[in-house]
Order: sequence, then structure tokens, then C-alpha cells
Amino acid sequence: MPADQNAILAEVAEMLYAIRDHSGVDGEITMSTTFQDDLEMESIDVVSLAGRLQARFGDTVNFAQFIAGLDLESARRLRVGQLVEHIAASLDGTETDPGMVGTPA
Repeated sequence: MPADQNAILAEVAEMLYAIRDHSGVDGEITMSTTFQDDLEMESIDVVSLAGRLQARFGDTVNFAQFIAGLDLESARRLRVGQLVEHIAASLDGTETDPGMVGTPA
């Protein structure tokens, strides 16, 4: 059964609200919310998110590997939806190319 992206989004949003303590978060976190521009995340926030993802999903979701697969510009433009899609693909056991996740065909 495919992973439920809406449920994953809700969990990731909850993690992000906790990390950012609602500062820098205007409104609802959606699939199109960007980590840098919308959430104003700093490197310590990304480390905290990685730890929370590890605690929740274990080794199934490798956030560090996902980020490492991005070039600098792609990392700057990273959207929550791309992470959600990566988590869903990881849980489903399918490989994803981080540079292609969430990009139109």
C-alpha cells in the first residue's frame, strides 16, 4: 500500500512547527512551502529536522543522503513537498532522484 503523503505532510509540518517554534512560519505548511524562503530554516534547524526524521522513520528515510544528492541551488529551493515525496518513496521502497522529486515532467 502506497504511503499516505497527506499523513506524512502532517507529521513533517508538526516537526517543522516544533523546530521553528512557529517563528518565521506564516500560516499553514503545505507541499509548496520552501525551507529557506518560507520557513527561514538555518543549518541547526535542518540538523534538528534530520534527527526528528531519524527518530520517527529510522534508517528507512535517509535525510542526509537526500540532501547530499542536491546541488546548492536545488537545496536552496527545496520544498516541503519534495521531502514528503522522498519520505513516501522511501517508505514504499522505491528510489528517488532528489533533483527530480516534485519537479514537473
